[in-house]
Amino acid sequence: MTSTEATTDALGSVLALIEKRRQEFQQQRHVPRDVVVELKKAGIYRAAAPRCFGGDALPPAEFLRTIERIATVDASAAWVASFGAALVYLAALPMETQAELYREGPDLAFAGGLFPVHDAPIVDGLHRVSGTWKFASGSKGADIYGVGIRGGEASNGKPLTAVLRPDEVTIKDNWDVIGLRGTGSHDLVVEKAAVAPEWTFVRGGEPTVDEPLYHYPTVAYAAQVLAVVNVGLGRAALDYSLRVGSGRTGITNAPKLADRAYYRIDLAKAEADLRSARSFFYEITEETYATVVSRGAATDQQKALLRLAATHAAKAGARAVHSAYSLSGTAAIYDGHPLQDYLRDASVVTQHAFLGDGMYDATGAVLMGLPPAVPGFL
Repeated sequence: MTSTEATTDALGSVLALIEKRRQEFQQQRHVPRDVVVELKKAGIYRAAAPRCFGGDALPPAEFLRTIERIATVDASAAWVASFGAALVYLAALPMETQAELYREGPDLAFAGGLFPVHDAPIVDGLHRVSGTWKFASGSKGADIYGVGIRGGEASNGKPLTAVLRPDEVTIKDNWDVIGLRGTGSHDLVVEKAAVAPEWTFVRGGEPTVDEPLYHYPTVAYAAQVLAVVNVGLGRAALDYSLRVGSGRTGITNAPKLADRAYYRIDLAKAEADLRSARSFFYEITEETYATVVSRGAATDQQKALLRLAATHAAKAGARAVHSAYSLSGTAAIYDGHPLQDYLRDASVVTQHAFLGDGMYDATGAVLMGLPPAVPGFL
């Protein structure tokens, strides 16, 4: 059996496990560590680790398709798994720091609570880090953590991320939301941690690892791994509607849904919308990565189109879910209905700052040769 076949088998096994336990994730409001271990076996947390340290450094499209597949089973598990891509950030650390980080292997689960950015004055050569940070998805299954601190002259004023060990972080259990309940996106609390400068980095900063993945636009990739969760959710919702529509008669014994023109028309429209957004999403991903491999860097236009494709895909996925929900009639209003989870989860994905309507404005500006108004867009 090849390593690819072994990884495929492991992913199939973990998908079956996620399907079986997905309600547990929602009730506990996190994906348990033993499931994260199984995701590691499937290669999720080495996908963005450098090859020079034993990782896979997969082309983005390959990793994105895996996250999309997980999302068709459970969005929270996919969201947590998507942070396997966060290791691209760590490629901006000094090589000696990365060697220590990956000393016991490349399968690292990283959780970051990057905002709000806090002051971390340097005392005796070390950043003194204290504060509370929000939205640390996957926090309860993480091996290492990152928190946002203010930068100085060395980072040209850009914020830094300080890398911390689990014993330096307290998780404040306060993730109480309408959707993506199982992501464990709790607050991180740190008190008087001492962090050496070599354990800090600029998010999206210049990589010290010279492999193609780390020259792919980092912040755009971070948006993509989140957006693709909604692509998977949209697919799951439409597949559900296709199955139900083909076989179910309404409670009033009216014709089955597949015999109703409005049902067929709206499902077809949603199918076209989702597939079109998905095609654009992967097309620009593969085009940009090919440019990075051949030329070493993406163009500004490609970076902008990646952000546009991510935002468009997230919203198209949400529209597909909403179409499926609307077509399902009264049955879908009850708790426990599959579309309830899809609807709540998809609604939360589109609220992420990386996927807001401002991305349309910023992309339009770049395409016309103007500077984008969104900070860090490129």
